[in-house]
Amino acid sequence: MEGLDVHSVREKRTDSLSRSGGETPSFPPGLHNAYLFSTFNAFSYQIVLSSPMVLYAKTLGASATVLGIIAGMMPLLVIFQIPAANYIPRLGFKRFVFAGWGTRVMFIFAMALVPLTGIFLKAESRLALMLMLLFCFNLSRGISSCAWLPWITALVPAPLRGKYLARDAAVQSLASFITFLLAAGCLAGDPRSWQFAVLFAFSAVMGAVSLSFLKRIPDAEMPEEVRASKTGVPWLEMIRYGPFKKLLRALVGYSISYGGMTAFTVAFLKAETGMSESKILLVNSTAFLGGLSSLWFLGSRLDRLGSKPVLTFCFAGWLAVLAGWVSLSGGVFPVKLSLVLILQFLMGLLAALIQMATTRLAMAIIPVMGRNHFFAIYSTIGNVALGLAPIGWGLLIDAVGARSPVWLGLAWNHYSVFFAAAALAFTVTLTLARRLHEPEAASMEDLLREILIQSPQRFWIRFWPRGGP
Repeated sequence: MEGLDVHSVREKRTDSLSRSGGETPSFPPGLHNAYLFSTFNAFSYQIVLSSPMVLYAKTLGASATVLGIIAGMMPLLVIFQIPAANYIPRLGFKRFVFAGWGTRVMFIFAMALVPLTGIFLKAESRLALMLMLLFCFNLSRGISSCAWLPWITALVPAPLRGKYLARDAAVQSLASFITFLLAAGCLAGDPRSWQFAVLFAFSAVMGAVSLSFLKRIPDAEMPEEVRASKTGVPWLEMIRYGPFKKLLRALVGYSISYGGMTAFTVAFLKAETGMSESKILLVNSTAFLGGLSSLWFLGSRLDRLGSKPVLTFCFAGWLAVLAGWVSLSGGVFPVKLSLVLILQFLMGLLAALIQMATTRLAMAIIPVMGRNHFFAIYSTIGNVALGLAPIGWGLLIDAVGARSPVWLGLAWNHYSVFFAAAALAFTVTLTLARRLHEPEAASMEDLLREILIQSPQRFWIRFWPRGGP
């Protein structure tokens, strides 16, 4: 794979300069439409792919295994990126993504009708119908999403990718926070079917609006060697490419550890604490405030510090968060709202930082030649693990059942076993993250110094009285 290294170095040298030759790199004109697309896209997908859909499935009597299928369906169907990547050069990045996103919006409009069929359909039939529509929605998304990361990687210069990802994560977190507040208001009290129908209809309309901004994002040129290439794709050689293989291992570890975490924390709060749907959504919205704070936490510093120390720090942070969930579910501490809010905030912050850091590292180590297929492998392997994990966790939760033996001061019920098993998986992932290949990354000491010492100093110095006339 020496040729891949040459292409990668060549891209870094090219991207380190502006496209006009030697000037400071800048975002291309019209890229602000990508942020607007992300905003309205978050208004849409956070309803049909997150807690509101889980709560609707719970009203229809879905088991933990079915909830795991709902949570895992979206990442599992990303596997269709592998065959779809061959067709990107024929349509171009923008047309390919637009076609898939437009198709999935149509399925959301169909989802909005499902709650209204309660007049003549039983709950299990409505659940089956919704699962079918979710499958079609996620299939169209899985196919079209393979062009998104290559498109953004081609548009954004390498020195600005961390900055772009931080801003994108921030706007998505803010939009998601607003979405959950709206959903909580819509589902206040004892929600009925028509309230879920209104919520899903809102998701469909926001998805349609997002398409108008997607169409305004500037397209990127397809590399000529990619467009002209007729040779077979060396999939195994790509997977064996050293830095990429190490990233894939860490990505799979994180996907298994994190998969289903949102769905099963919602199920825990609903089943074990008796929280209403509206209150659960308000509590979950705190996670998006954590995601929004990632812009302050790292911002443009991600490009300077690198991804490896950020990932190591975040995986260690997840161990502390899961220790908190084990304590709550195991009965060590009572389930207080303040503790749940802190855990939700930290979950949102850590998830946003990991998403930014892994995506940026993939952009940095993936060569130009074969970029579409590299990103298809990256997305597929990570998402398949992310999709299988909640199904496996759901089976574990159902297998434990009502048993709750006490050991080491903990009640080992189905949820405390799940959180403890996830913590064990994060321990393995932390070990894999320390082996990542990123020569220019800062050390963990540099990261902690930047976050805990230098950044607070810069913040408070603004308020320090200045001497002199």
